[in-house]
Amino acid sequence: MATAYVSLTEVRLDLRHARNLKEKRQVVNSLKTQIRQRFVAAVAEVGDHDDRRSADLLVALVGGAEVRARAAELERFIEARCPDACAFERDLLSLADVRD
Repeated sequence: MATAYVSLTEVRLDLRHARNLKEKRQVVNSLKTQIRQRFVAAVAEVGDHDDRRSADLLVALVGGAEVRARAAELERFIEARCPDACAFERDLLSLADVRD
């Protein structure tokens, strides 16, 4: 049986260019939709809901050994679309890790 992996990537977006929460929402929702479509990933905004200058996202990717490369591609994808700056923290867990 092939080993299954889960990659969890925390994304901190710097949105200092956003003038209000509505503009932030447009940027964040668009990015979340693009990530879902391109990477077939689960995406959730997990923090800074009321701060127009930043957003915290959590992205989950599931698959085989290719998940590590997909997670790296995900980070490059976000960096290319992030208007100011972004930071990442990534954890890669095997199915055995999750079960423990």
